Amino acid sequence: MTPPQRASDRRRFLQNSGLALSCLATSASFSSTTLRAQDTRRAAASPTLSRQFARWVAGLRYEDLPPAVVDRAKGVTLHALSSLLVGSQLPAGKEAIALITEEESGVRNGSTIMVNGAKVTKGGAAFANSEMTLAGGKWDTFRMLTHPSTSIIPAAFVGAESAGASGRDFITGVAAAYEVMERMASDFIPTIMARGFHAGPVFGIFGAAVAAAKILRFNEDQIHDAIGLCVNLAGGNLESAGLREGAAVRNAMLAVALAKQGHKGGETALEGPAGFYFAYMGNNTGQLTYSFTGDRQSSLDKITANLGKDWMFLETLYRIYSVSGYNIAHIDVTAKLCEEHNIRYEDVDRVEAVVNWMETLYPSPAFPTRREATGDPKPGSTRYYTAWGVVKRGFPMLSDASTVGKADPPEVLELMKRVTIIPSHQMPLFGPRITIFTKDGKSYTRQGTGREFIWDFNEEARRIRGVVPGIPISASQFEQIAATCRDLDRLERADTLIPLTFAKQ
Repeated sequence: MTPPQRASDRRRFLQNSGLALSCLATSASFSSTTLRAQDTRRAAASPTLSRQFARWVAGLRYEDLPPAVVDRAKGVTLHALSSLLVGSQLPAGKEAIALITEEESGVRNGSTIMVNGAKVTKGGAAFANSEMTLAGGKWDTFRMLTHPSTSIIPAAFVGAESAGASGRDFITGVAAAYEVMERMASDFIPTIMARGFHAGPVFGIFGAAVAAAKILRFNEDQIHDAIGLCVNLAGGNLESAGLREGAAVRNAMLAVALAKQGHKGGETALEGPAGFYFAYMGNNTGQLTYSFTGDRQSSLDKITANLGKDWMFLETLYRIYSVSGYNIAHIDVTAKLCEEHNIRYEDVDRVEAVVNWMETLYPSPAFPTRREATGDPKPGSTRYYTAWGVVKRGFPMLSDASTVGKADPPEVLELMKRVTIIPSHQMPLFGPRITIFTKDGKSYTRQGTGREFIWDFNEEARRIRGVVPGIPISASQFEQIAATCRDLDRLERADTLIPLTFAKQ
């Protein structure tokens, strides 16, 4: 529109323009409000995945949790803190502390870096605590390729410290976060790995965000928006896997902060035609490139089926040894077989292990870096850990990738050459079938269940004590941490645990 030249016409033009702009602004405001209302109505009629999760998380109470879920939440907290204490003494953990304290020290209203005690931003504390937990190697494991505690527990402590949350609130947030993260990951981990993404941080960001949001007492819309915002911030690449859950949990804190300010996340951010599953899996129909069982079809509808009734959280395993998760059962199942039949290294002719096929092509059949069934036996291979189970009936708790191959018993290095790995679609994850053939012509077999590393809090507290020689606090202080985790649901403030990680001068 060209402005008129005469003064009277110009006045009328400006008046009409002002009216039009006013109407436009009112219309925009009305449209924004209307769209939000429309989204809410659609969500009520046919709730999306993120809406179902948000509604469930917002309404979840401590009283809704089965005793086994409460017990597991306490256990994964102790396990993560144990790993963090170990990791604080290792190069990667020290690097994370140095990075964040150099950039962020002196923050007054932030969160605490454990062990170190520095107050930094919430995202910085979450990053450092996650990186220490990852460095320590005592992770939990869900379906081989995700490690929820390395993102969820650091985020939960940020939330607890910020909100002054009780132990019951902390447990509820942790349980909700595990359930959301693991349901989202479930059948889809191998396919996402086959596309070059690392499932650990890709899904870990959602667990971290849900934990913090729940503990911070977000409402349904805020939790929903945090989940949607995580879709924009998720990431993790296999080719460059040096930055994993630490980055995911830091990004989760950004998503939570944005959601708190009212930033919207998108109603169909997970299952929409250009949403999370399409972007990371290549489709939003549940079609799989790879699966643990060999099936090529799943369904997004399964993700929220029986939510709050069937707890996937209870499938979480404790990775007690700092080795690739699929190898931990080879140590204990083989050791148990030898104990039962008093089999010694000198008695063994050869060993066969039938395992889930995905465990032989790590991290993905699309581009394996380890071929356990056909590669040469060497320290760090599945055959190596199976030999440890025979020779020593166990494995050192504080041994990790930096020590493997440095001071191995010669019997282990010899016997691993006589171990055969056989892939199968019928074997459960972490459930090898071990057969030992002895020199007298006999054979002995033990079938793993895949649940050997699922136990209650008391067993976790007993087994995790093996980390004490490698942590910066005394045995008695560690026992205080274990006792506090055991009584977590009685604590007025869950962040009571944070100063217990500080090394006393």
